[in-house]
Order: sequence, then C-alpha cells, then structure tokens
Amino acid sequence: MIREYKTIQEISGPLMVVDRVRGVTYDELGEIELSDGTVRRCQVLEVNGDTAVVQLFENSAGINLAESKIRFLGHPLQLGVSGDMLGRVFNGMGEPIDGGPAILADEYRDINGLAMNPAARNYPNEFIQTGISTIDGLNTLVRGQKLPIFSGSGLPHAALAAQIARQAKVLDGPASSHSEDAAIRPAESGAGASNFAVVFAAIGITFEESEFFVQEFRRTGAIDRTVLFTNLANDPAVERIATPRMALTAAEYLAFEKNMHVLVIMTDITNYAEALREVSAAKKEVPGRRGYPGYLYTNLATLYERAGRQMGKEGSITLIPILTMPEDDKTHPIPDLTGYITEGQIILSRELYRKGINPPVDVLPSLSRLKDKGTGAGKTREDHSGTMNQLFAAYATGKENKELMSILGEAALSPTDLLYAKFADEFEKRYVSQGTDENRSIEETLDLGWELLSILPRSELKRIKPEYIDKYLPKKD
Repeated sequence: MIREYKTIQEISGPLMVVDRVRGVTYDELGEIELSDGTVRRCQVLEVNGDTAVVQLFENSAGINLAESKIRFLGHPLQLGVSGDMLGRVFNGMGEPIDGGPAILADEYRDINGLAMNPAARNYPNEFIQTGISTIDGLNTLVRGQKLPIFSGSGLPHAALAAQIARQAKVLDGPASSHSEDAAIRPAESGAGASNFAVVFAAIGITFEESEFFVQEFRRTGAIDRTVLFTNLANDPAVERIATPRMALTAAEYLAFEKNMHVLVIMTDITNYAEALREVSAAKKEVPGRRGYPGYLYTNLATLYERAGRQMGKEGSITLIPILTMPEDDKTHPIPDLTGYITEGQIILSRELYRKGINPPVDVLPSLSRLKDKGTGAGKTREDHSGTMNQLFAAYATGKENKELMSILGEAALSPTDLLYAKFADEFEKRYVSQGTDENRSIEETLDLGWELLSILPRSELKRIKPEYIDKYLPKKD
C-alpha cells in the first residue's frame, strides 16, 4: 500500500528530509506532489529510524514544505527492457528521446543489479575485433573482459569511443589462413554480426557531444545494433549515477536473456565519480582521498563486476569504461581504483596527440592482461603472439635509441640502432596512427606489423618462431 506523507521537514539543495515514515528502504523511488499538482521524482539516500533523506532528480525550487506531499513507490529505480531497445536513444533515466514510441517492456528490472557471482563466471577467451591496430594487435580485447581507456582532458577519447562502437565485432571464424578476407568475411555475413550489440552510456557530456554520438552512429548505420543512453552535464547528479546502471541493466538483458555478445562503452567515468562526490558531500559524509567518498572503490566495483561471461549462458558482456585523468595523473583515485578492478588499461598520450597521431594510444604503458587468452591459432592467427612481443620490444628499443640520438647525435649510433630508430618513427606513423574512419581487420593489422618488422635485420627478430618468419615476413627484392 502506497502511503502519502505531509511531513517534509527540511530542504537543503537537492536533499530533502522527511519525518515519521514507515517501511521506506534505501534506493526506493518516490514522488513529490506540489500544491499545483506537478510531480517531481526523488530517490531515498538514507533511512535512520523513521526519518528518510531523499534526493530530488530535479531542482527544489518552488517546493512549499507545508503544502507538498511525498509518496514512496515501494520499488527502486527500474528499467523496462526489451529487444526493441536496439536502435533507440534514451536519456539517463531510460526514457526514449529519439522521437520514437515508448518501449513495450518484456519486464522491468531493478537497475541496481548484482555483481556476477565469481563461481558462475566463465573465463574470457574469445577475440573481439575493434578495427584499431593498437588494441587488436598489441592489447587484444577479449570477450567478457573489462578494459578501460585512460585519457586526458582534450584528448580524442570521445572519437575513439565512437570508433570502437562502430567497428567492434565478434568473428565467427579464425583468421588462420593467410588470405586477404579471412578475418573479415565471416563477421560481416554470418551470425556473429547479427548477434553482437553495443550499449553506449554517455555520462555527463555536453549537448554537442550527445549530438555527435547520435549522428555518428546514424551516419554509419551502427545505430541499428546500439542502445544509446545520454546523460547531459546539466542533468542532476543522481541521474548521472543512475545512467551507467541503466546501461548495464540493458546489457544484462540482451546478453543473458537474448544470448547476444554485448560491448558496453561508458564515457566518462570521471563525471560519474564527480557526481558520487557531490552526493556524498551533500549528505555530509566524511570524505576520503581527494574528497571522494571512502566507498568509491566498492561503488566502481559494483559497476565493473557486472561484466563478464556466465557458465551455461551463450551471451557475454564486455566492458570498456573511459575516464579522463585529472591533470593526466595516473595515481588519481579514479584511474588508480579502476586499474585494481579491471584487467588492464589503454592509455592515450598527449605527446602523440601533439604529433598529429590519431588515435594517440601510448603502446608501452598500455596493457591487456587477458590478451594471451584471445590470440593465436583458431582465434586470430598463429603468428599473433610472436609478432606482438616483437613489435613491443622493437618499439621500446627504437624509442630508447631516439633519445640517445637526441643527446649524443646520430653518429654515436650503430647502423642497427639507426634502423630501430627508423622503426619507431614508422611504427607511430603507420601502425599507431590510422584515423577515425579506417577499420582494419586483424589480418591487415598483423600484415602491417610484419611490414614494419621487415625494416629490421632478420637476425633481430628473436621473439618469433623461425617458421613464422619464413611464412609471413615480406620478401625483399
């Protein structure tokens, strides 16, 4: 039974205190009815005895304490889920904003889902092709993995997020043969393409960025397989906290009820953490590191750990959270705690961006801890692991030699050292840089790696099996 209360005692910013409540629970949804009949939604943040603290989804202007009444709905924030969500655009509260009809929900789900039971997890072991060489070739994304992207203010992480959302796919068959279309043909025409979906959550973005994502997906046709949630920077903080949970709830339905492979992309997690800090400060909680609440780690884990593969389920959820590091500081609480929970990180470089390299992925500090589980014969190609290790080593050596050259001069380097320096330059220009519209198959990425390795003497290719060198290294005229 829904009860109405006229016992609102205090309003402080977005928070409101209600006395003499009964049976109210944490996260429960409520409605405030004003004297003129308008209704505003709120959510319970704290219950202490018969006193509840609620947060408004909208501002508190115009609320008369004596004449307003509040009712609690008996359930937390929910999302109506259906297969018809694909191709639709929603706001941060799960309401359609694309001009289309309301979703006819198959069911309503609590957005505060649970982290996946570790005993029910299936190990990630299948390759996801993003079409971006620095990810596919060197920091491979595996189905069921959590792989964040660490960016900085002003770097093109939004364009990179859109590119991954447009291009990502699960391959139906391995790229095991050395043919031009072995990697890409099955995914374009087979079940893998139709069984793959993207859930994109844009958190705390500007209106211009929101329009960019919508238009970009529509321009390329990717909108048909995408569920897009957009939360704007001027929306309430509590909505910003709800948006990624809306996205994960939709992803769980598509993955584990519709047996789809779902890629969830969230940008920007920093805006989410800032909203958490704002709500925590309004509740007058004791702040933790840099003013963020002490439960930031636990809160982020409740998001990230909802991704993965489940035993007995065909579908999967792969998660790419994107965050901007304040002052490019990797030790900031948000990237620091994210790194503890997830399986690696892709780091964007301001130095490469200034050189005009796009996407400016800093290869050496980037890492995918599960890359070995998604590469090799039957998944990508037999030579993948060896070429990956050789490219890493050659690029690291080339960068060291370039630094030596700038200090000691070119004459101080041996002919082989100069080749390594040349390799580093070509690697950045041709392998790392590929623009926002180039979609490389894993076959093309591996072949490009071999082309670059041909700059070096064969005797320097010590991390690749000789039979693979004979098979794949381009023959010099």
